Amino acid sequence: MGAEPMLPGTVAAALEEYGRLLAGHGITWGEPEIHYVKFFARRRVLPPSLFGTFWRLAFEEAARLHPGQPIDRLAAHLAEPDYDRVLRDTLAGELPPHLAALRVGPDGIELRGAPVTVLAPGEPPSGRGAEKIFLLVDSSRDTPCPVSVDDARRELAPRGAWLVEAEAGSVVVADGQRVRLDALLRPVPAARLTLVAGQPCRWSVASRDGRGWYPPGVPARHDYHGRPYFHGDGRTLDVPAGPLTITVTRGMEYAESALDVTMAPGEERVVRLTPERLYDAAARGWYGGDLHVHLNWAGDLVGLPADAAAAQLGEDLHVLNLLAGNVSGPRVYDREALDHWAGEDLPWSDATHLARMGVEYRNDLLGHVYAFAPERAPGRFHTGFAGDADWPPNAEGLRELRGLGAVLGYSHPFATPLADGDPPRAVVSPAPRNCAARELVADAALGLVDSLDVLTHASIPSTAAVYRRLIGAGNRLAVTAGTDSMISFTRADNQSSPPGWARVYARVEGELTARAFADAVRAGRTFATTGPWLELTVDGHSPGHVIDARPGDHVRVTATAIGPEVAAVRVRTAEGVRAGAERLPAGERRPGGEERLTVTADLRVDEPTYVLAEAVCDPHPRTMTGTGYALTSPVHVDLAGRRVARREDVRWCLEWLDLLEELIRTHARLTTPSQLADHVALLDQAREVYRGRLS
Repeated sequence: MGAEPMLPGTVAAALEEYGRLLAGHGITWGEPEIHYVKFFARRRVLPPSLFGTFWRLAFEEAARLHPGQPIDRLAAHLAEPDYDRVLRDTLAGELPPHLAALRVGPDGIELRGAPVTVLAPGEPPSGRGAEKIFLLVDSSRDTPCPVSVDDARRELAPRGAWLVEAEAGSVVVADGQRVRLDALLRPVPAARLTLVAGQPCRWSVASRDGRGWYPPGVPARHDYHGRPYFHGDGRTLDVPAGPLTITVTRGMEYAESALDVTMAPGEERVVRLTPERLYDAAARGWYGGDLHVHLNWAGDLVGLPADAAAAQLGEDLHVLNLLAGNVSGPRVYDREALDHWAGEDLPWSDATHLARMGVEYRNDLLGHVYAFAPERAPGRFHTGFAGDADWPPNAEGLRELRGLGAVLGYSHPFATPLADGDPPRAVVSPAPRNCAARELVADAALGLVDSLDVLTHASIPSTAAVYRRLIGAGNRLAVTAGTDSMISFTRADNQSSPPGWARVYARVEGELTARAFADAVRAGRTFATTGPWLELTVDGHSPGHVIDARPGDHVRVTATAIGPEVAAVRVRTAEGVRAGAERLPAGERRPGGEERLTVTADLRVDEPTYVLAEAVCDPHPRTMTGTGYALTSPVHVDLAGRRVARREDVRWCLEWLDLLEELIRTHARLTTPSQLADHVALLDQAREVYRGRLS
């Protein structure tokens, strides 16, 4: 892999090293194979709708391997099952369009899979855009079977499975029998397209079998829905003759334009297609950012700074936070880029597009934190990996990063279901090392974090429920968004979707700079969204403002959402939903009907509270996760100088801290009594804050 020209020497050398790791180890880059690393290869072929089934079967297999173990102990063994068998059992005989199967049975061998369109004479395009053939070798025999794919060999166990990458010309041999993969190929004469929008955009070019087509050297990326895409303008690419669907968009502020064409063999055609703008946030003083993106984090290719630039400009993403962080071992990916560019805008930044290197501070027991715009690299990036102790508490890392000027927030906080009224045990336990933001409740009370990524690839409803508890208990946190998109992955559900599929919009005072954006987040002048535009005013004031009311005062609330997917808009206070408006179901709406939905309410203030707005969405193709949603930060309504501290929410947070202490005592890797004492001392400090709010 050749590094980009004009890169700093240390950055270029790091990218070269990543290329060697990829070549030597494949998609994991040699990282210790804890459960989510081991899942990398299987995630490329498994539809997101089946992830839950996969992990349920993995837990069941771990329970079979360790009978009698409680679920929290089983979680430590989650990487032990044979993930290729689990994948096979999850699919239950069904094949996604991009997966082929070699069935090895007692009576013979059968190759199955949907035909794949390739350009005659049958070779896929060259360069970084070449797509692989994913082959699941699946045995129903009661005896072993030798299988080889090119230089890779496996003695397939009885009733075993093997997921392997292949190419059109790969040599596959099973039980001594040569299997020709060209039976899966549908050679088609070539044509050539040039795509012009007049500005950088996100393009998708798909043949009738759903396969994507890409310019030479461009990564073959796929989003959450499995749709192919790439970024740029004026791109030329070879395509198969025949029917094609071309779509173009430019992030969530634009609609999607589509065109069906039929190409003749050898034809060269220029297609001009421009997406229509839905709203212009920057014109209103709002700038959208993705605060959690990785350039490199293992993966099936090496992410280059030029790839990040193409994605940011093609998505019209105003603020991009590229995080240096580890995976499961000690190596911190993109540390060299952070060292070189910390405190500076990345080279492609302009007046409305700002990119910075940041940090992901990580502990799988206590939670992961994004840091935006630190002045330099911290001394510590992670705890609890590769045999290290789960010490010090995350709070120490946060204090260091805050001292470096960074904005901080917990990322991808909660994946387990949690509804209003549920106790906190559902998200604090039972699986200890699942990256949940467990220390958040303590760090929020101590003022060590600025925000919570409610919009994320984890559970948006669960995280929103925790967020409401936290602000109801008196913590002033901004709502933010971080997708955890990874430039180095081309097919990985949410994380191979483009950066900015969820965004935090911050109302910036003056020109867009890292400091101005950071100040807006700290002040709570934000809303986060998977697509809709969402506005909130309380007596004319927008999110982040503090109203000092008197008992019996009334406040006038208006909330408006704009977007094709919006189903309902609601106004919430500490007491719950206070007003709402719903749109007709999607199937009953007039084509081209109004996409604006507004709710107004007059609320009496008898206790300190907060006011926020949310937009609930119908499923929509531009939503790159299972839940379309938008949420504002609160307008705070104090009463005679007292901020909200709802007793039910405060006691909920205190219960959380007790559960966390129990979890740390049971599952944390600690080497001395003083390390445990440091965790308990932090929790006691937070308890003191919450108990003070009860009075």
